[in-house]
Amino acid sequence: MLVNHSIVEQLNVYTYGTREAMGAAAAEDAARRISRIIEINGAANIVFAAAPSQNDLFWALLTHDIDWTKVRAFQQDEYIGISAEEPAGFGNFLKDALYDKVTMKDIYYLYTETSKVEEKIEEYTGLLKRYPIDLIFLGVGENGHLAFNDPPVADFDDPKMLKIVELDQVCRQQQVNDGCFSSLESVPTHALTLTLSFIRSVPEAICVVPTDRKAKAIADALRGPITTDCPASMLRKLPGAALYLDRDSATLAFPESTNE
Repeated sequence: MLVNHSIVEQLNVYTYGTREAMGAAAAEDAARRISRIIEINGAANIVFAAAPSQNDLFWALLTHDIDWTKVRAFQQDEYIGISAEEPAGFGNFLKDALYDKVTMKDIYYLYTETSKVEEKIEEYTGLLKRYPIDLIFLGVGENGHLAFNDPPVADFDDPKMLKIVELDQVCRQQQVNDGCFSSLESVPTHALTLTLSFIRSVPEAICVVPTDRKAKAIADALRGPITTDCPASMLRKLPGAALYLDRDSATLAFPESTNE
């Protein structure tokens, strides 16, 4: 059930009573957008987000009649040096959550060996230029990050499309909190990520953010200044974006409409 719809500057924000309802609504929006893009362009170039926060979206998305054979799938980030066989890899997450369940036109992974990072950046940047992204799925981190643009490395005017970043401790601890790694020490320290300037260039975005662990980040993103101290605050300047919340993640940003 929809409990609140607000427009914060240019951003449509939808709050639902449960994670399941949030995911279903986001998936309905996504399916409509993907089908429209395919009808207009003949194919859709999409960046997917890999995190447990996206599970409700993926489960619901698979119930829709989408011609996945016309979808090119891209990643927004990946740990450097992690192999395709490691369960914690984001490519592997997407494979299990979506790619193995449908037939895609193409899937472009971000896996790279530590010694070949620059070559991977050049290759992937070339793909992003060849197939301009139509739609990006996003989450918001506990530190307010978008993709792996943590506050210390976030740049709204980044000259690059894809870059190497060092992950901050809040981000790395979130990976433990999410159950992706058993300890902070086992979380990789560096990753590849799409930049904020690239994310801003994508014409359409769907951001899905459940749970109370994200409540402060969402409040900062929607009620605080637009600043790289909370990279997700940039969402307010994206006219083609929609943010989907559950009651728990919205509780600090919209306390008047989320009290049961």
